[in-house]
Amino acid sequence: MLQENRWTGLLFVVGLLFGSWQCGAAAILAAACGVIIAKILKYNQEEIDAGLYGFSPALVGVALVFLFDDTLLIWALVIIGGVLAAMLQHFFIVKKIPAYTFPFIVVAWILVFVLHQFTGIPSSELFLTKVEPAKYDNFFAITNGYGEVIFQSGKLSGIIFFIAVFINNPVAALYGLTASLLGAVLSLMNAQPIDQIQMGLFGFNPVLTAIAFAGKKITDGLWVLLGCIITIAINNFLIDYHVLDIVGGVFTFPFVAATWITLLIQKIFIKSKV
Repeated sequence: MLQENRWTGLLFVVGLLFGSWQCGAAAILAAACGVIIAKILKYNQEEIDAGLYGFSPALVGVALVFLFDDTLLIWALVIIGGVLAAMLQHFFIVKKIPAYTFPFIVVAWILVFVLHQFTGIPSSELFLTKVEPAKYDNFFAITNGYGEVIFQSGKLSGIIFFIAVFINNPVAALYGLTASLLGAVLSLMNAQPIDQIQMGLFGFNPVLTAIAFAGKKITDGLWVLLGCIITIAINNFLIDYHVLDIVGGVFTFPFVAATWITLLIQKIFIKSKV
């Protein structure tokens, strides 16, 4: 979640383990593979230490064990996917393109598509778990937005992830919480399924966008609002029209796309002021 803090990272792992030991193990394994390949290929050590070659691999690993049943092939792909995500991350770093989680998205889309088309591996129990609409709760619908950033719908995981971000950057954490609420409210107004809103599926992308633009200036808040509205619009559109179902879903693409668009608007706005 764009936080360079070892304690924050440790709490993310704790939150994952509370949600699912498989998700926690996959995150650790894939992140380790990303770091190892970065060292083998002699990438910049400061970038390695900052965790830049671990977060996209970790997301790939969690995505695979969340979506698919626990098989040897899936765990092998956790390793392969972690390596590929780290190498793609390096490409964007070298090109000085703010990729955010895009390497994770590309690798996950490819692997999910291949697995669906060429294997018969069933969906995992984690993926099939549903939240009953009768259990809808406004507070947990918001904190679950944090949990779903790393594919966790458990209430405790979402709270732990929020605390983890708060430890490193309280302003960003609170912006993220507000963004999750905004995503839930606007998606509810757009008649999205209440059980999916409760799970945080319409909150996690705005959370990331808010964290990306969070700052202490009033203008930062305006950019957070703009970025989140664009994120929510893209997210709802892609889900409504099932655009990315064949590759596993939207993942964090609405966040990345909206952030790129907002950064472009920022650039145009700054140039017009000059």
